[in-house]
Amino acid sequence: MKVFLFSLFFSIYGFAQMPETDIWLVKIEKKEGVYSYKNPLNITNRKGYDNQPSFSLDNKSIYFVSVKEDNQADIYNYNISSKKLLRLTDTKTSEYSPTLTPDNKLISTVTVETDSAQRVWAFPLLGGQSDLLIPEIDSVGYFTWLNKDTILYYKLTNPHSLRAWNIKANKDVWICDYPTRAFKKIGNTSQFIYGIKKDTTSVEFRIYNPILRESKVYSTYPSTNEDFIWHSELGLIKSEKADLLRYNSLTKTWDVLFSFSDLGIKKITRFAFDYKTKQLVVVSNL
Repeated sequence: MKVFLFSLFFSIYGFAQMPETDIWLVKIEKKEGVYSYKNPLNITNRKGYDNQPSFSLDNKSIYFVSVKEDNQADIYNYNISSKKLLRLTDTKTSEYSPTLTPDNKLISTVTVETDSAQRVWAFPLLGGQSDLLIPEIDSVGYFTWLNKDTILYYKLTNPHSLRAWNIKANKDVWICDYPTRAFKKIGNTSQFIYGIKKDTTSVEFRIYNPILRESKVYSTYPSTNEDFIWHSELGLIKSEKADLLRYNSLTKTWDVLFSFSDLGIKKITRFAFDYKTKQLVVVSNL
């Protein structure tokens, strides 16, 4: 059953087979307004799937998903100073997308349950018993928290859709169809940015204002790469092959922020900064 559920999860996302991925950690420096990186380290460096990294609140460790020989997806914690690895989940289910809850007390995940349901669960920061956090929504592919009462999530409908679930009101709001798997809250505002795959060649980035219930085009890019973030200082950053590109809203151009081709990286599929922009993790597809 574990193998079947794991295969089902990945087939939904179009993988012909489980991708080989590594997670790299680099230090970030800023001099005279220019960012650079140093001390690159492959923190996983093995055959297999290691992906979806995020930093702990104190920036001292990294949560990520790892699939070992048993084809089971579990959450691990990598201690940056000691380089030690701690397994946080060891269940009959598969956990993905480790994300701190808004109160920073739990780690929420997309969990593929034994009956193939995909819902949001949570467990303590140091590991332990998982609990179903939002029983009302199913078929969750990816998610992010907008605030303590609202979750933005990618629903595995036909076609796939982006939706917002209000926990207090028990209300589901449709945002768009054909979304990218990345969508991010914009700083401390109520707004968020998301992408729509308009066709087979481009992505349109849009900013949604929940108060006005209004969506506006922010930028576009001639590629269907779905991975991007919103940085509090740098704004919209996306991955493209071995580079991280930053959108300059003044010049309306995409500029190279970092290039990792010298590390042998060919394709970045996910990335995350720590909370002080002192460290960066990138996932490299092998």
